[in-house]
Amino acid sequence: MSEIPLVGGNASAQVLRIGDTVRKSWRFSSPSTQRFAQHVIDCGIDVARPLGRDEQGRQSQEFVPGMLAIDAPPLDLDDLARVGDMVRKIHEASTSFVQEPGDHWDSLIPAPGHELVCHNDLAPWNLVVGDRWVFIDWDGSAPSTRLWDLAYAAQAFTLNTLSVSPEESAMRLSAFVDGYGADRSLREALPRAMWKRTQAMYSILEQAHAEDRQPWGNMFVADHGEHWGGATRYVKEHETVWRNALSCG
Repeated sequence: MSEIPLVGGNASAQVLRIGDTVRKSWRFSSPSTQRFAQHVIDCGIDVARPLGRDEQGRQSQEFVPGMLAIDAPPLDLDDLARVGDMVRKIHEASTSFVQEPGDHWDSLIPAPGHELVCHNDLAPWNLVVGDRWVFIDWDGSAPSTRLWDLAYAAQAFTLNTLSVSPEESAMRLSAFVDGYGADRSLREALPRAMWKRTQAMYSILEQAHAEDRQPWGNMFVADHGEHWGGATRYVKEHETVWRNALSCG
């Protein structure tokens, strides 16, 4: 059966489509991340099904047809509410996931706590939209907090296009957070958490460049460093706008 390279990933080694499956490198964390993804499925959430390890030692998982949200037309307010609801359901599923003593995790950015296992990259570049809407790439799953994971997802889906006015971004943010069903405490904490999480992304890329750790170092000097630096300023400078929008929920 033919192997078709899949493009779009920035940090993954070669990713291939073979028939109705996706194959990529097996990692020391793969047994844990595949078990977590399967648990999410068992809780009734649509996720690309993990299929273990193939005869060449690679990860195997279900191929989900569709387009990445980052390449699709901009999501409207109803779409953003739908994605917020998807994130909430993943978090709720995680609350019943039981970690095992032998679990290993491999998350890029250190988490501020270990409240529950999170995907850690719920973003438009990891959401397939089509007949099914499915988050992919669970390799970075690891213990984190609901707020830290939600802050990243909310920023990535609503505050990541810096040419959009703060007022329009605030409407999009409000739709996403309403879809999530965030309570008052989460709403109050999100504005600061979003810029702290965005700043953390910039800092890890900057540090990787200084230490010549790849592929993150090269990504910093390409366009990721400039983007995440600008995103950090955008999210921080308009914190009051986000706070006002979320206080209306």
